[in-house]
Amino acid sequence: MALRHITNNVMAITSRPGLFRFFSKSTPYVVKVGIPEFLNGIGKGVETHVPKLESEIGDMQKLLVTRTLKLKKLGIPCKHRKLILKYAHKYRVGLWRPRAELMKA
Repeated sequence: MALRHITNNVMAITSRPGLFRFFSKSTPYVVKVGIPEFLNGIGKGVETHVPKLESEIGDMQKLLVTRTLKLKKLGIPCKHRKLILKYAHKYRVGLWRPRAELMKA
């Protein structure tokens, strides 16, 4: 009896229109992501290392597989290394992309 009561309540809650529909407006994304766009997307002061990473690492694919020791040898502080590695992993998995700069009309 209690199980029937619980399942009826669940069905009543889930059948309400719009209750579980939380859609947000999608944000525009950068089509081509390079090292400058990637680091600017992270923010938090990491973008100061753009010239160093572009000259030493070169392209985005190499940055995505770079390890912490390589970044340490380049003189990047620990907090920035952590942020770069965290967002590189999220980018590889497909959970994060840098936002595009909005075009002013």
